[in-house]
Amino acid sequence: MALLPARDRLRSIVWLGLPIMGGMLSQSLLNLVDAAMVGSLGDKQALAGVGLGGYLNFMAIAMVMGLGAGVQAMVARRRGQGLDSEIARPLNEGLLIGLLMAIPLTLFCWTQADWLVGLLTEDAAVREVGSAYFAWRALAIVAVAANFAFRGYWNGIRRSGMYLQILICMHLANVLVSYALIFGKFGLPEMGAEGSGLGTCIAMFFGAALYFFATLKDGREHGFLRAIPQLRTLQSMLRLSLPNSLQQLLFATGITTLFWIIGQIGTAELAVAHILINLALFLILPGVGLGMAATTLVSQSLGAGKPEDAYRWGWDVVRVAGCALFVMGMPFWLVPELVLGLFTRDPELIALGIWPLRITGIGMSLDATALVLTQALLGAGASRTVMGINLGVQWLLFLPLAWLAGPVLGGGLLTVWLLQSGYRAINSTIFAIMWRRRHWSRINI
Repeated sequence: MALLPARDRLRSIVWLGLPIMGGMLSQSLLNLVDAAMVGSLGDKQALAGVGLGGYLNFMAIAMVMGLGAGVQAMVARRRGQGLDSEIARPLNEGLLIGLLMAIPLTLFCWTQADWLVGLLTEDAAVREVGSAYFAWRALAIVAVAANFAFRGYWNGIRRSGMYLQILICMHLANVLVSYALIFGKFGLPEMGAEGSGLGTCIAMFFGAALYFFATLKDGREHGFLRAIPQLRTLQSMLRLSLPNSLQQLLFATGITTLFWIIGQIGTAELAVAHILINLALFLILPGVGLGMAATTLVSQSLGAGKPEDAYRWGWDVVRVAGCALFVMGMPFWLVPELVLGLFTRDPELIALGIWPLRITGIGMSLDATALVLTQALLGAGASRTVMGINLGVQWLLFLPLAWLAGPVLGGGLLTVWLLQSGYRAINSTIFAIMWRRRHWSRINI
């Protein structure tokens, strides 16, 4: 078997996946810039607090993240069926569901931010920073829900370039506003780490506005805001989105639990873990971006009645992702000290992070199968299968072992990171087996 797929199929993957991958890469860079700006304050508690607040926010928005995959799968399926006037109907339903879910979630997180952060840390300084940061991020949940739904539409119609353009504009605004609020530039107040949360909140609403006007201009012929949401379509959207949202919620809860476990080892370990996870996301999110290309390619092939082609697309994208992640991960295991030095000047944190970062870079190619086939299965409508596999391995295997090996037996951060790489490799193996069985090809959405 060749290392990469045939030229015409590679061209299709790159044409669709590169803008999505670029958008995900820009999101990773944004996370890294935020970490670098907060890290430059020279305060471990601030870095740890933003880390905790950020992953609490991940838990909060996880409830609406499933809308993106649901909208994308249904839009691509209708495009494959040639139903041009109904392509945007799933977007209408996705926006309505997102609004109804986001409003009560925002109110709860905003009013209970200090209590929620206090559940994860006993350090008063970390709690103060984390709760303020999380409160601002929580205000943007409505905008995040809309952004995921719009992203699903544009990727589903194979115009991922629009997603990339809007995401870059949103991230540039985020960097500029966050920088001004963190350090008190351009006449704005100096808010420190809290300013990063407010800057991101503003950028999320800016991005939602850009998406809305772009879709209003080009999506009306596909039915955007032209049709009243139908109960049948709403039910299909919920059937696709809720298992994925629940999976994202429990996965995010697992990441937050991992942060709590590492916090039991020490504050320094918690601070460096925040850097390490953001660096891991630098590789993971582009991999997910290629996986989202697989979502569209698989769903569209199934809509056109070509299950064998859908099967081939899954493996073709896995091969491309494996090569891409190997190349992108090389600096992590070749020059880890240099990479970590971009985010902290503390020699203790750099020393703690060297080997975990090497493990991240080396193991990421093995993770490509899980990253891509997760999204491909979502495109086929197998959201319950994806949820069961991901949550089973994470909650029944990895997290109990991390708790036992870390705080209980004193294994430290390196041991926990080795276990995490093993858990991701197991995930990839299971998803490969599920894809080969092809049960997903018979699902109707």
